[in-house]
Amino acid sequence: MLNMIWKDLLMNGLPINVRLNQSLRFSDMRLFITIGIAVLILACSQQHKQAEIKEVSLSGTSKASKWPDKLSAWELFDLPMANLKPAEGVFPYDINSALFSDYAFKARFIKLPKDSAMGYQPSSTLDFPVGSVLIKNFYYPEDFNKPDGKMRILETRLLVHENEGWLAVPYVWNKEQTEAHLEVAGATVAASWKDTKGVTIDLNYSVPNQVQCKSCHERNGKFSPIGPNARQLNRDGQLEQWKEAGLLTGLPENHIPKLTNYNDETALIKDRARAWLEINCAHCHSPEGPAKNTGLYLFASQTDDYKLGLNKPPVAAGRGSGGLKYGIVPGNAENSILYHRIKSLDPGVMMPELGRKMEHKEGVALIKEWIDGMVVN
Repeated sequence: MLNMIWKDLLMNGLPINVRLNQSLRFSDMRLFITIGIAVLILACSQQHKQAEIKEVSLSGTSKASKWPDKLSAWELFDLPMANLKPAEGVFPYDINSALFSDYAFKARFIKLPKDSAMGYQPSSTLDFPVGSVLIKNFYYPEDFNKPDGKMRILETRLLVHENEGWLAVPYVWNKEQTEAHLEVAGATVAASWKDTKGVTIDLNYSVPNQVQCKSCHERNGKFSPIGPNARQLNRDGQLEQWKEAGLLTGLPENHIPKLTNYNDETALIKDRARAWLEINCAHCHSPEGPAKNTGLYLFASQTDDYKLGLNKPPVAAGRGSGGLKYGIVPGNAENSILYHRIKSLDPGVMMPELGRKMEHKEGVALIKEWIDGMVVN
């Protein structure tokens, strides 16, 4: 095919000065034409790929190109943005038990459409009106003993509620902490901090891409928020304050579910461990989640011990099981697949699969204490 093209060009398409140049050898002309065609094909290919990137919807709901390149365009925070002072119409929120994200701190906010409110749901995510934006900022204080001191913000994840459903829109902050830019393909950011023992920790922090966001947020094939449900938001009178402010409707007077804070050392080990599993694992390991085929369901409300993993063999015994037989062996964490996987840093073994490069030492120790303390039948 290429031979036909260059011969045609040689006979009819070469510039007149080239065709009349007797000093230009036949082989030179062939090489010249071949290289030119290759460059043209490559350029067209790259242009096509760029067009695909602009048009493709990684979330399955909307074109990524419709969103602003800069976080500041959303007008979510007063300037300077790095202070994370919410703009008018944006309000903060917190949850009882947070997903472990390599020890990153998180500052959460909600923006609702004007004159709208969230609807109470007893067991699922609150009913957010179309146009709502959930905002989560990930940052590290320079010194964990001074959490309110100088900090480095790494990313801001927006969950935007559109007519077609929810969409993740990720932004990565610059080193100057003056702006964050849209990065639908994710990013790796160098981070460093001093932990509570004064030890300097260096980490190549991973910002997930839109496809990875969807893999954790999927419920029955639809994208959905994970954290803002009644049992997570039921803390410090937060729900009641929203009701009084007209931001939440349908809140009952009592019997509001509440998830334990797994960092609360005054709470029962069982409740703390189940809360840790819910926020770190149950978004996939549930009847509606991506890992539903495993039959391992880890919401704190799960009452079936077998579905929780007790003496339950894995559906597919691969390398991730570590040669162990059961998800949870009561009284023996070391022989439990669940403990083995949450402790591991091997990408082919570790759980959760995404969102961490470090072991959550405190969380792993909590699960070990819970399993080891189980009564052996």
